Amino acid sequence: MFDKQVTYKRNIVKHLYFAGELSCADLSTLTNKSVPLTARMLNELIGEGTIVEKGYAVSTGGRRPLMYSLKPDLMYIVSVAMDQLVTRIALLDMHNNYVGEVHSIDLPLAGNPNALRDLGQHLKEFLKQAKVPKNSIIGVGVGMPGFVDVVKGVNHSFLKVEEGNSIISYLESVIKLPVLIDNDSSLVALAEHKLGAAKDRQNVMVLSIGWGIGLGMVLDGALFRGHNGFAGEFSHIPIFMNNKMCSCGKSGCLETETSLVVVAERAVKGLQEGRVSMLQGLSLDDMEATSNAIMEAALKGDRFAIELFSETAYNIGRGVATLIHLLNPELIVLSGRGSLAGKLWMAPIQQAINEHCIPKIAEDTEIRISTFGYQAEIIGAAALVMEHYDTLRLAKSKTAGDHQVV
Repeated sequence: MFDKQVTYKRNIVKHLYFAGELSCADLSTLTNKSVPLTARMLNELIGEGTIVEKGYAVSTGGRRPLMYSLKPDLMYIVSVAMDQLVTRIALLDMHNNYVGEVHSIDLPLAGNPNALRDLGQHLKEFLKQAKVPKNSIIGVGVGMPGFVDVVKGVNHSFLKVEEGNSIISYLESVIKLPVLIDNDSSLVALAEHKLGAAKDRQNVMVLSIGWGIGLGMVLDGALFRGHNGFAGEFSHIPIFMNNKMCSCGKSGCLETETSLVVVAERAVKGLQEGRVSMLQGLSLDDMEATSNAIMEAALKGDRFAIELFSETAYNIGRGVATLIHLLNPELIVLSGRGSLAGKLWMAPIQQAINEHCIPKIAEDTEIRISTFGYQAEIIGAAALVMEHYDTLRLAKSKTAGDHQVV
């Protein structure tokens, strides 16, 4: 167990990570500790090289408070963002800046019994190439699709482990660092809620548009996971009578008419049928490149590409109308890979809401495009580590560069 002083210092570090800058009075309120104790802890953290003074806040009429911030190179987090086809690995500092390049790896999950082993080896190699000391890395956050049990550390859909083992224990044995895992859509929602478009909002639906349509829910100011942690399978609500088989084994799911896979399939089919477009040479063998090409063409004004997104967005809007009726959110954030298409989503989604929602229920629901976009899961994986920082077991050596990690 940590002593009370270390726990309190870590709590201060955690609050500064999520807020960016805070005053002594802010931290006293957030941690429910006295101002004198908070001031003493801040002075000690400054002496240890953990935080820095950032100057005085803008005047609001009274005495301007002194603001504090974390040193960006105090320590680092490895973020892993997985989807069903591609895994990205990044190193982030305490200001969520990338340190070095993001490594993108083709790592299909479905039907791949070696996926976990491959992930472990890629992480091991990534750490070897990292430009920072390993003992300055406080942990690894991993986002992944599927039914993720964050308590048991297992994924009931992908990355299978032997009975009695866990993804967490396996990866920790390979890379010798603390590991935390969560569902990819939950981490996208965590990023938006703590650091992005949904910050300081209480009731928010965060849609992660990709190979499916993920959903992270913020209810009453907290991430909602449901009884077993599986809440938010928005992709699989039965909404269409199309007799199309979904990846879940059912038919008519939202995903069968709205995923980027469907957009790519329709694009290839349309071109084969002679549709005029700047899009040429699309292949379903490289789904990532194809979906990116379609988004780029749509943003450049290609009529066929815009039609593809308009139809898809309208169908997403039908699902969103259901969410609004059930949960009455104040905000809906469009995030994830597909949000790179930006405002192309907005009008068709709003049209579907207008057609399918009771006006009084929908009138105060705002729709926003994420500013994080495709980086949301990476940022969310880092935020996951910092969410648990006050209880995280760090490496035995506590020296991070020239600074002392709390």
